Amino acid sequence: MEIRKIIISLLALAILGGGYLIKNKLASTERPQRPKKEKAIPTVFTQEIKNTTIPMQITASGNLEARDRIEIFSEVQGVFEYSSRSFKPGVYYKAGETLLRINSDESRASLRSQKSAFYNQVVAILPDLKFDYPEVYEKWKNYANAFDIEKSLPALPEITEEKEKLFIASRNINSSWYNVKNIEERLSKFAIYAPFNGTLTEATVDKGALIRAGQKLGEFISPNVLELEVAVNSSYADLLKIGNSVKLSTVDRAKSYTGKISRINSLIDPTTQTIQAYIRVNGKGLREGMYLEADLEAEKIENAFEISRKLLVGNDKVYKVDGDSLLLTKITPVHFTENTVIIKGMENGDLMLSKPIPGAFNGMQVKIYEN
Repeated sequence: MEIRKIIISLLALAILGGGYLIKNKLASTERPQRPKKEKAIPTVFTQEIKNTTIPMQITASGNLEARDRIEIFSEVQGVFEYSSRSFKPGVYYKAGETLLRINSDESRASLRSQKSAFYNQVVAILPDLKFDYPEVYEKWKNYANAFDIEKSLPALPEITEEKEKLFIASRNINSSWYNVKNIEERLSKFAIYAPFNGTLTEATVDKGALIRAGQKLGEFISPNVLELEVAVNSSYADLLKIGNSVKLSTVDRAKSYTGKISRINSLIDPTTQTIQAYIRVNGKGLREGMYLEADLEAEKIENAFEISRKLLVGNDKVYKVDGDSLLLTKITPVHFTENTVIIKGMENGDLMLSKPIPGAFNGMQVKIYEN
């Protein structure tokens, strides 16, 4: 039993001693160190500053409208009986052609009746003129002889004496003459003529229809000269000039045109604080109602550079590349467009980012993309 205890004790001591030797050996063995991770330096795209004179452009948009347009209304009542062409939307009329004519038989008969009555009045005063005012008799006689009921009523003979004036007025010659001229003028309103070469864009009546006074009959435009109405911020009002050229384009930029500012409204819209500028343009493929974008050249900015708005930091700073690090530099933004901004405050030859990089900060180390 004693021998067994001694053997167990020796084995325990041997195990402890072996563990201690193994520990010392492992401790003395040098551990392999992990390689240190090198810090990644981002590569940036840059652009060299070259300050120049940049024309400031104001972008606006609107719909084309015909400069020459009339809304056709009737001032008289009657039946639509004639038109030089088919009175339908899209039909072209030359200047002077009859857009429409309303039946005027009743009014024409009334005019003849009034002319006849007036003629009888003139003839009735001739005997009195012959005996009481022989010096003016001949001119009134000649007036009566030249009277033609089918022609436009001629002007009355010139009255040269006071007693002649009083005599003519006492016989209601003047009032009768004006009544006839009034009917003649009204009769002229039964026919409406095209004031210029153009196209009907709207027609609300057909031949044979009864037309009432004040009724809208259609709309007539000249498709040859169009205007684009655009709203421009009132702060640019003094920069716009009549006659300035304007670049116009369709929304997809597939087609472009050149127009000129024809007029500028002096009234500022109190709600939007904008003014209306009108750009005259003509060209193949342009039609009323077409949507166009306009680039108006307002003024020229000296010693400036244009960059993407994405490169701005806080609206008045950009990152300049100074050696191998970024330097946050304050600049002066002069004019903003939809995608770009014109800036001042950079020196010629300075390098700045041409593309933004995520996580950029002042003093950040960078490498310049050389290719």
